[in-house]
Amino acid sequence: MSAQPSGDRPAHAALSADDPREIGGYRLHARLGSGGMGVVYLAHTPGGRPIALKAVREDFAGDPEFRQRFAQEVASARRIHGLFTAQVVDSGVDAPTPWLATAYVPGPSLHQVVQRHGPLPVRTVLLLVAGIAEALEAIHRAGVVHRDLKPANVLIAEDGPRVIDFGIARAADAGALTGTGLRIGTAAFMAPEQALGRPVSSATDVFALGALVAYVSSGEAPFGAGPESTALYRVVHEQPDLTQVPHDLRDLVAWCLAKRPEGRPGTADLIAAVHAHPLVGPRPEFTDGWLPRSIGGEVAGRAETAERPVPVHAHVTLTAPEPPPAPAAPGIEGAPSPRRARRGGRRPVLKVLATFAVLALIGGAVHLLAPLLRASGSAGDTGDGPARPSSYTRSNEVELTSPDGTYEFDLKAGKVVPADTASWYLAPDASEFVLPEDGDAFVPAGYELGPADCVQGIETGPVTRIAYADLAGERPFCVRSPDERDIVVVRLVEARPDGRVTASFERYHRT
Repeated sequence: MSAQPSGDRPAHAALSADDPREIGGYRLHARLGSGGMGVVYLAHTPGGRPIALKAVREDFAGDPEFRQRFAQEVASARRIHGLFTAQVVDSGVDAPTPWLATAYVPGPSLHQVVQRHGPLPVRTVLLLVAGIAEALEAIHRAGVVHRDLKPANVLIAEDGPRVIDFGIARAADAGALTGTGLRIGTAAFMAPEQALGRPVSSATDVFALGALVAYVSSGEAPFGAGPESTALYRVVHEQPDLTQVPHDLRDLVAWCLAKRPEGRPGTADLIAAVHAHPLVGPRPEFTDGWLPRSIGGEVAGRAETAERPVPVHAHVTLTAPEPPPAPAAPGIEGAPSPRRARRGGRRPVLKVLATFAVLALIGGAVHLLAPLLRASGSAGDTGDGPARPSSYTRSNEVELTSPDGTYEFDLKAGKVVPADTASWYLAPDASEFVLPEDGDAFVPAGYELGPADCVQGIETGPVTRIAYADLAGERPFCVRSPDERDIVVVRLVEARPDGRVTASFERYHRT
């Protein structure tokens, strides 16, 4: 069993008032996700390494049979040392609220990857098959059957996949719990014997791997969408629909999805099949290029983000109310939106530059620029000695969610407001953040950004457009207020296709 999140939320969420601040001697910093078994938190070891810590739900914790199975699964998980699994770090099986901690994997899940980027190339999928099959070998050697292998339980790191939550289904598979209607596993990736309540084996996980491969290579589950009962019926009685699966993968997937367990390949067979494929060869390696460039950039960005020390400060999570239906715009279809009309321009930078050019020609520009450079905290030789950097006071970080494009972020007030109401704002649009006409912004090359870096970046490389695609892995950017006294460092948490955008904001005020 692993303590990695198996949900779909890609980024850290602030701790709520109901969340504990410490478990088992580990200080909690953020929420990573939650699911049917409990809540997963980001914590750090005393030496500073990030870990994922899962706290079990209270109703499970109060069930003696669950506790017994949980302790058994933790003991088994400690024996699993596969390179493609998340290693168990610590546990508290006897704690009032049982918990388990594993090494933290900062990458997105396969489910998130497919949702954002679409089906994966054949070579990438084949390498995933080899890595996941090796993970299953390590899990099965320890006497564990995963029981819930699915795209949300496979995380992507730069050097290959990581299978998480192995054995967690068995821990919950107690009579007192299943008697309440809790179904163990995920219908779309369940083997027939599992759906029928019969004994499971390593072949059960191979079936789930076949369904996973069909999904990540085509974007569709092999037994279709719809209610769970429909998916379970198809799993047991119907053949999978593999028409959208690439031809190079179809036979391998069909082999895994055999109805009878003895008709499925073993994990060694799957690895051998990958070795034999001309797109991979005898040495499947997770080297540069094994992931498409867009996905590789997201994974690398998350890895760098995970290495940053987590700030210990208060967090506030705010969500705007659901917006009223927007009236249809009159006139010609496709006309510019009012937001674009308001946000579309920028202040006349060329006029400012031309003015300074004229001043330079008359010899007065240096004296005029020196105070400005000192005020902005930029260093350099102004004729009056090096400029002194300004001091900034930092406000609490807040995480805000705009439900759609009819709202914007009020940077001064630190809240979500209806569009076109804030004077200093950041407006989420279809694929980018829109800046005020009189605002300045800067996007660094790396993942560290403070107010001094922001000032220097704005002076040397300001930006006018901030695309979501450039902010993978919570890459920060900053926005400076028109009066140049406030700076806000922003990190994009999530931008969903339905227009819902979540970001975190750290405000700095110049003193």
